[in-house]
Amino acid sequence: MSGYLVLEGGAEFGGAMAEPDRRALVLAGGYGVPVRIIPTAAAPDQNDERAGHNGVRWFRHLGATDVQSLKLIDEPSAADPAVAQELAQAKLIYLLGGFPHFLAQTLNGSAAWSAVLAAYEQGAVIAGSSAGAMVLCQYYFDPSGGRVIEGLNLIPNACVLPHHNTFGQRWVPQLTELLPHALLLGIDERTGIINDGEEGTWTVYGEGEVVVYQGGEKTVYKNGDHFLTGGKSSTP
Repeated sequence: MSGYLVLEGGAEFGGAMAEPDRRALVLAGGYGVPVRIIPTAAAPDQNDERAGHNGVRWFRHLGATDVQSLKLIDEPSAADPAVAQELAQAKLIYLLGGFPHFLAQTLNGSAAWSAVLAAYEQGAVIAGSSAGAMVLCQYYFDPSGGRVIEGLNLIPNACVLPHHNTFGQRWVPQLTELLPHALLLGIDERTGIINDGEEGTWTVYGEGEVVVYQGGEKTVYKNGDHFLTGGKSSTP
């Protein structure tokens, strides 16, 4: 049985994401399970160590006892068997924000990503914030090039717009043209969704809103609301 997915809109370690992150820990098996952080998206601007440290500090603050940020910063480290082994044994895997295209290109087809998929199939929770959430979908938007790119596809026919309450909403007109049949998930900062409801429905956690765009319609969801995107996706 596959595990759960967590998508967060950004500003993840500022103290406002305790509710979804604690829920993720519970779904993963409790506060003693292995939590492994992937800081890859922060590597292009040499921010991976600081971002990874912030993630470790945050989850320890929540009560997690086995937390590590992995040195997964490029294609060679994504091929490292030791890194892959850590991911395969993890119960909560968290992809940090940063540069989505670099993150997707580094993970795609790698031993590290194969290990993430194996962990997910064994029930692990896979979480991503901002760029980390973007690449988990079938599509992600590369704002630097103004193009849509195939993601890692844990959520078919979907595209996340993070930081929706700040700059993410500005992508909507372009993405509705580029992806007219896809589900666009606008997720505010300090807000997350987890597919932990009945039959894989998504639950909204946090202080902001989640705006779903599809077929020319716009639906707003808030903390505690549930919605369906087709349920849990199986690993491609």
